[in-house]
Amino acid sequence: MNNYKLTDFLPTTKKECELRGWEQLDIILFSGDAYVDHPSFGVAVIGRCLEAAGYKVAIVPQPDWHGDFRDFKKLGTPRLFFGISPGCMDSMVNKYTANKRLRSEDAYSPDGRHDCRPDYPTVVYSQILKQLYPEVPVVLGGIEASMRRLTHYDYWEDKVRKCILCDSKADIILYGMGEKSILELCNCLEEGQHISNIHHIPQTVFMVNKDNVPGGITDKDIILNSHEDCLKDKRKQAQNFKHIEEEANKMHAQRLLQEVDGMYAVVNPPYPTLTTQELDATFDLPYTRLPHPKYKNKRIPAYEMIKFSVNMHQGCFGGCSFCTISAHQGKFVVCRSKESILNEVKKVAQMPDFKGYLSDLGGPSANMYGMAGKNKKACEVCKRPSCINPEICPNLNTDHSKLTEIYRAVDALPEIKKSFIGSGVRYDLLLHKSKDKKVNDAAMEYTKELIRHHVSGRLKVAPEHTSDEVLKSMRKPSFKQFEEFKRIFDKINKEENLRQQIIPYFMSSHPACKEEDMADLAVRTKKLDFHLEQIQDFTPTPMTVSTEAWYTGFDPYTLEPIFSAKTPKDKNNQRLFFFWYKREERPNIERELRKIGRPELINELYSSNDRAWQQGANKDKKFENSYREEKNNRIERSQNKRSSQKTNERKSFNPNFQNVKPQKPKGKRK
Repeated sequence: MNNYKLTDFLPTTKKECELRGWEQLDIILFSGDAYVDHPSFGVAVIGRCLEAAGYKVAIVPQPDWHGDFRDFKKLGTPRLFFGISPGCMDSMVNKYTANKRLRSEDAYSPDGRHDCRPDYPTVVYSQILKQLYPEVPVVLGGIEASMRRLTHYDYWEDKVRKCILCDSKADIILYGMGEKSILELCNCLEEGQHISNIHHIPQTVFMVNKDNVPGGITDKDIILNSHEDCLKDKRKQAQNFKHIEEEANKMHAQRLLQEVDGMYAVVNPPYPTLTTQELDATFDLPYTRLPHPKYKNKRIPAYEMIKFSVNMHQGCFGGCSFCTISAHQGKFVVCRSKESILNEVKKVAQMPDFKGYLSDLGGPSANMYGMAGKNKKACEVCKRPSCINPEICPNLNTDHSKLTEIYRAVDALPEIKKSFIGSGVRYDLLLHKSKDKKVNDAAMEYTKELIRHHVSGRLKVAPEHTSDEVLKSMRKPSFKQFEEFKRIFDKINKEENLRQQIIPYFMSSHPACKEEDMADLAVRTKKLDFHLEQIQDFTPTPMTVSTEAWYTGFDPYTLEPIFSAKTPKDKNNQRLFFFWYKREERPNIERELRKIGRPELINELYSSNDRAWQQGANKDKKFENSYREEKNNRIERSQNKRSSQKTNERKSFNPNFQNVKPQKPKGKRK
């Protein structure tokens, strides 16, 4: 695995193209991420799919968008089109926190640097390419364009924006994962069709005049409220989203049309879900699984996280209202074959720094592998955004036996010491009581297998909240299910003499969440002996139910008003309840509890003989003492260093310094 040549990677420079004997490229992909040749990085997957189809493709990772645009010119004009893949994450989520502050690092850039990509790279890259090469098609893909394919609220600019084709001036969007649509687009361009006339490909978005809508506007189409109407009326924006989400999650979706600037954005229905064979084919391509040599061993944080992980399936039927996975990958889960998974594990095991431990053997949700509807005809007419909320669909096969079989097959490989599950686990699927006893037994067997053999000291799960009202808005199960799962987790740990922790994720400021809900969260998690670590403030991201509710003030499905904390003060007041155990937060929490009329909770959080409170306070005090001690040590080390430097300076000035006796002071100065 150490012996990869430069030509084993997709080319990124003119010299690398020449090494392959290529004079002109068919497709040039511009990426907002560093180029890591790994199946978890979207631009690598698309590049390898194109290469496998016989196309000459290159990747320009993180081009410099300043000055003379030389990075956009260096590979010349492609024969077919420019493609833009802005990154594995939305660029704004990747760069900024919920408070709109710069994150500590950019996870997809070398050494975590923040200056490797602009805000909204899709728009910036497209505009540059259209300026330099006005006649060459520009094709948008990736999550940033997918989630902005229609009128959407942008949290970072605090405004409603048009379909991203309007601002970027690009020609077409390939929304979703894009493996099929990009190859079909290549075929059409190869046949001589002009990009402005390619309107039949599923899972694409394009702009046309009303008279040029393919086949005309029919009763089968869904006409959304126009962009201009959405600007005037938030309720109409909320109305739109119900249709957008439903059509993205149906097997037989309808076409969506939205008027904007006197034209129509047309969203063709998605492709059918990939087959296992098709998904295997994308994972079995000749990835090196390494960052491009140009980075010279610089740290790329996201790569370090997934370096020794294996993704087993695509899609998620959870339908969490704040999540974009199903909107991008689809609701219906497609799984890789056991053989494909084991082959990838063997490749990971050959990596030179692999020590025998797989960091994650999972997927968008760890335990959805092998699950689908039992009656396919029922799935074909279903438009529920979630198969497991508000209740688990009786048509869903929740059998965990195939997944347990995969875990054991991986662990049986001689190169593997242990495989961990780092992806989130849906405990509502584990606790579900099926009418089939074998399915229930398989769920318990999986639960035991997971806790006994696949937890790296800490198991991450995401209850998200404790309030049933907030959880309903999130499309998450009742907190009682988390409490039940924790009892099972603790029981198995005790039986197996294990000292593992369960680490829950929680969220504040989600639509429907109020301060009293956060106060109850603090009390209930305290009773479970949690000092919360994995927490976040809700971040509105384009094209989620939660974002539309947060911005418009209406539930998109019921159009009933819904409360959201929006001001920094209101959001901070909710967030501080996570830290009830910190001494400096106690006065603020007591003030807020009195203000919202819940003073009785003060005693529940801060009783004088409360061991949990004392432990939290002592922990804070211990941290403060440790910090103060370390600070004093740093000062002392700095003083010693300066003293040593002065001594060395004296030595260099006087070679006989050591023999010079220090003079006695001549007495105190009066």
